[in-house]
Amino acid sequence: MYDNKNNNIELGRFMISPMSRARGDGGFDAVVSIRSGQGMASVDRVMSFSPKFSSSQAALHYAREQGLTWARCH
Repeated sequence: MYDNKNNNIELGRFMISPMSRARGDGGFDAVVSIRSGQGMASVDRVMSFSPKFSSSQAALHYAREQGLTWARCH
């Protein structure tokens, strides 16, 4: 189950959706979806990151920063 708490961010042509995912061991993973385009020409990139976080908020923050950094470079 993903938690994004409606943290969607529009940056240029990208829609960035940072999320956290609960792990079985009590930690959290950071995941980000980066969407662009419309209709049949839309693309959704989903990236998950290897650090384990102790809170959902920390994972969301990391996913947000990674998504923004990626979008600014593309």
